[in-house]
Amino acid sequence: MTRDYVQMYKDKLCSAAEAVKCIQPGDWVDYAMFNGKPIACDKALADRKEELSDIKITVAVTVPPIPAVLMKDLKGEVFTYNDWQFSAATRALADKIPSVFYYPTNFGEAESLHFGTNLEPVKSGSDRRGCFIIRVTPMDKNGYFNFGIHNSVSYSEVRNARNVIVEVNQNIPRALGGFREQVHISEVTHVVEGDNEPLYELPVVEPTEVDRRIAENVMPHLHDGCCVQLGIGGMPNIVGKMICETDLKDLGGNTEMLVDAYMDMMESGRMNNRRKNLDEGKLTYTFALGGKKLYEWIDNNPAIASCNVGYVNHPTRLAQMENLISINQALEVDLFTQINAESSGFKQISGNGGMSDFVNGAFWSKGGRSLICLPSTYTRKDGTLVSRIVPCFERGSITTVTRQMVNFIVTEYGVISLKGAPVWKRAEELIGIAHPQFRDELIKEAETLKIWRRTNKTI
Repeated sequence: MTRDYVQMYKDKLCSAAEAVKCIQPGDWVDYAMFNGKPIACDKALADRKEELSDIKITVAVTVPPIPAVLMKDLKGEVFTYNDWQFSAATRALADKIPSVFYYPTNFGEAESLHFGTNLEPVKSGSDRRGCFIIRVTPMDKNGYFNFGIHNSVSYSEVRNARNVIVEVNQNIPRALGGFREQVHISEVTHVVEGDNEPLYELPVVEPTEVDRRIAENVMPHLHDGCCVQLGIGGMPNIVGKMICETDLKDLGGNTEMLVDAYMDMMESGRMNNRRKNLDEGKLTYTFALGGKKLYEWIDNNPAIASCNVGYVNHPTRLAQMENLISINQALEVDLFTQINAESSGFKQISGNGGMSDFVNGAFWSKGGRSLICLPSTYTRKDGTLVSRIVPCFERGSITTVTRQMVNFIVTEYGVISLKGAPVWKRAEELIGIAHPQFRDELIKEAETLKIWRRTNKTI
């Protein structure tokens, strides 16, 4: 390691308490996303509660441990916590703490909207951040800290912040690029050596029988040489498992979120990225959440490329990627074929993330298509069966994907194609893949909404 970089490191090394002294009342403070969320510096910032005011924190997909800034400020007097994509932890916190809010953002736009890049200035008029804090790998011999499994918007946040604090953690895998996957010691304000806490591991979601049936309906849309994007959840993961058991070959991958299923597909030999017309030979992604085995597999793996979200999710790039098959999950769909993938009434469940980026990009991809999947029903705690295909959304529910954007919808009862279909045809097709118990009721509602033809065939 070059002595100059070693000395720079020593000069900037300090305790977490010393590092967060740079944060002033009124500042916006960005915490890195996912496993990049700071721990030592978060605790140190929480300890300054009595001397600070109006601190706005942004983050995405809050994972354990619960942020100390919230536990020390349960009334929300000092810290306002803004999460781009609600997790189970954020949902629980939002129910109890008045200063926890959702921060709507199309993930693929995030760099140009909030931080800007060399190629694209900030478009939103967003305030420059007072501080950006991120957990990183140890510095390498060339003076670089790798962002690991939380690239996303990290380098843009570096460029937009007056102060940059890196919290070193030896357990973070070194994720090869790609693009914008690292920061140099010369760009860092403070270095904090953390306690090397283990990384959060995404719980394994066992697929249900309904998930399997949906996945079986998806499989015919995959073919040799296609490029696969999987969203989060049990169903997309079972698609990956099923692929490993087929004779599909030369698959490619380009995904916002790297999950265990991609490791399985590549290790099975089904996915080798050889036929990708963009980033040939590389699986491209912008962040990863999974188990310990996945994180170990990512470490120094030259077959996968960590890239900023403005690259991975950009709709015009996705449109240029041939045979892109996008597979995502939704919470509910109404008879007008609007998609809600993020809320239950006014209660925020998750977020829009990059769903619309991939829905649009996959549709314009030569040979590509977007499939939005959901079980036809869910069961309430009292045992009541409820349809996820509804006449209209509940008041407060969010339209994540507009009806004009929807390509294919998949339930356990089939697959429908909606592009180019009028409203009555959409309603007819959608009711055809609803749970049989609710079809007659949905037909009556469609008649009331005047989107049903008297000549429609009996469902």
